[in-house]
Amino acid sequence: MEDAAIIVEDLTKYYRKYSRRHQFQTLKSAIVRGSIFRELKPAERILALEDVSFTVPKGKTVGIIGSNGAGKSTLLKIIAGTLKPTSGRVEVRGRVSALIELGAGFHPEISGRENTYINGIMLGLSKKEIDRKFDEIVRFAELEDFIDQPVKTYSSGMYLRLGFAIAINVDPDVLLVDEVIAVGDESFSRKCVDKFNEFRWRKKTILLVTHSLGMVTKLCDQAIWLDRGRIKKMGDPQMVVDAYLAEVAMKEEEELIRLHGEAAKEVIRRKRQGLETDFGMSRWGSREVEIEKVRLLDFKGKERHVFVSGEPMVIEMEVSAQKKIKDFVFGVGIFNAEGVSCYGTNTYIENFQPRSLGRRAKVRFIIDKLNLIEGTYYLDVAVHKENGFPYDYHRHLYTIRVNSRLKDIGIFRPDHRWEFEGDLTIGRRGR
Repeated sequence: MEDAAIIVEDLTKYYRKYSRRHQFQTLKSAIVRGSIFRELKPAERILALEDVSFTVPKGKTVGIIGSNGAGKSTLLKIIAGTLKPTSGRVEVRGRVSALIELGAGFHPEISGRENTYINGIMLGLSKKEIDRKFDEIVRFAELEDFIDQPVKTYSSGMYLRLGFAIAINVDPDVLLVDEVIAVGDESFSRKCVDKFNEFRWRKKTILLVTHSLGMVTKLCDQAIWLDRGRIKKMGDPQMVVDAYLAEVAMKEEEELIRLHGEAAKEVIRRKRQGLETDFGMSRWGSREVEIEKVRLLDFKGKERHVFVSGEPMVIEMEVSAQKKIKDFVFGVGIFNAEGVSCYGTNTYIENFQPRSLGRRAKVRFIIDKLNLIEGTYYLDVAVHKENGFPYDYHRHLYTIRVNSRLKDIGIFRPDHRWEFEGDLTIGRRGR
């Protein structure tokens, strides 16, 4: 695949576990007893990854999710080249920078300045490149007053900030990120996220391991769910995240059954069947709450699918519940024809407090001015729990066409005006 930045084929990784009770105290004692080969034999192999295959196209952002011990960090380290696979093939095209174990190569006895040069060279920069980038690295890390102090005097936050600043200034083609986008205080965290978004805007390839599911749905083009070393699901980020959340919810409920009896076992079994049937299509969820009908209305209440930019639009959902529900969130999303998220929100984000949802209800999302430029757009609607567990998610099932006499570019049209001063003359065409 010519446009691939990362190719992973049949990747398998085993770790060897040695039995503690068989470990010898010294090499000499093992030789005297004649047991060195027996005691070096691994007691068992631990599977970290098994037959993992995927491709990341150039310029795309892919998120990797999964529970602790699923193999996420192992996968990233193999792609970064710091860990060797047991079998399989990995190919990475272009300069790589890995935000993994930031500052792992720092020497505590020497200064931040010296460590910056050593670490930069280890990441593939020349001394001239580091000279050129040095002031920017120090400024980004906010260490102007400490860069000539020994690293052993740094706080953990200072240590991580310097490691992050060096790694992101390598200007890589491929960026590997392991849970370190936000390091330090809130101000620095925002700066890290801004830098990450800049990389996406510049069409860098990014592979992101994270427990932040919201970051995956918001920033990633695709998602991969790893479960016990294998890929369980791969594809649309929202679909993959919802499948993962559903699995987590099922395990929690099964644990409750184990602890408190089996009265709900059949209900949970049916719920799982429903989720497994729906996932992978354009609609999924447990259907405990169901969006039965969606209508797109103009300001007169007439159903339409073609609107003029700046007009009002109402998204109306008719919903039903199998029983009274106290945990519910309604959400909407608008995407352009290229799949770029133009806008998304939900009742949780906007601080609505759910109290009770009965058998039947209507929900309306009212847009006073549909300030989108001309084009075709797709709508998502959803109802889910506050933790994200999906009751009913409709992915790109509704289409609207926005027309406009203006031919501006982008995604949305903000309210605006022009002002002119000085020696110039300008008027309106046709007037």
